[in-house]
Amino acid sequence: MGLIQGFLTLMFGSGRNVIRETAEVFTENAEAGAKRAQAVQGQAMQQFGAEFALARHGVFDRFMDGVNRLPRPALALGTLGLFVSAMVDPLWFAARMQGIALVPEPLWWLLGVIVSFYFGARHQLKAQSFQREVATTMARVPQVVENIRTLDALRADSPGAANPGPDAQLSVAVLHPEDNPALEDWKSSRST
Repeated sequence: MGLIQGFLTLMFGSGRNVIRETAEVFTENAEAGAKRAQAVQGQAMQQFGAEFALARHGVFDRFMDGVNRLPRPALALGTLGLFVSAMVDPLWFAARMQGIALVPEPLWWLLGVIVSFYFGARHQLKAQSFQREVATTMARVPQVVENIRTLDALRADSPGAANPGPDAQLSVAVLHPEDNPALEDWKSSRST
């Protein structure tokens, strides 16, 4: 008894849990991870709130807020405008495209970098959200497969759907069908 008690005291005694402490070396403690995530989220929200704590009602501030909202709609509407102008006046459109063909390649690279940085963060956020949704959907696959199997077993044409079970009289009755007057009338009408 002393050996078992000594082992249990070593593993769980003195206010420690050696097994839990060892397991936490290999996997994160979910509760501690949630507390850390909550602290990070709280700090981010405080920083975000502090950024907008001062009321900015000046003309310049409103103007800059408006300018910050322009790029996405301007790019989208500008692209649609190019399609419309190509249909309305193809020669005018072709002349403008010839001008664009003269833009040097380093300037195209610079434009690509600016647009990538501007839209990249949003794309990354959407991609991560999509991955989470795919993972959630994939987690439901075993349940869906099981539901499909259950539904297939209920179909009338599936093997064993009409199994009479251990009832011998029912088994004999299933093997020897009763007379069906309607079927007999139909057979006789078909033979004549």
